[in-house]
Amino acid sequence: MLRKSFFALVLSFFLSTSLAYAADKIDLNTATSEELQMLNGVGPSTADAIIEYRDAHGKFKTVDELANVKGIGDKKLEKLSNDLTVSQN
Repeated sequence: MLRKSFFALVLSFFLSTSLAYAADKIDLNTATSEELQMLNGVGPSTADAIIEYRDAHGKFKTVDELANVKGIGDKKLEKLSNDLTVSQN
């Protein structure tokens, strides 16, 4: 019985932590320039380039699509990807 309780506690901890972590991510499809600039390595020109790309091409389908934005190279994408998400609505 104690073993089941322990596993239930551990599982609930990981589920609540992952949900809280997901809530902290910035959505590329809804973020404002100011929100994007809160990311380390994203200044006003990069934030504006992301929004211009989104306006011209529609919603991002994946975070990796960010590589198509001028000023976002592989290294910057790798650094940013953990802090970003894309909504599918």
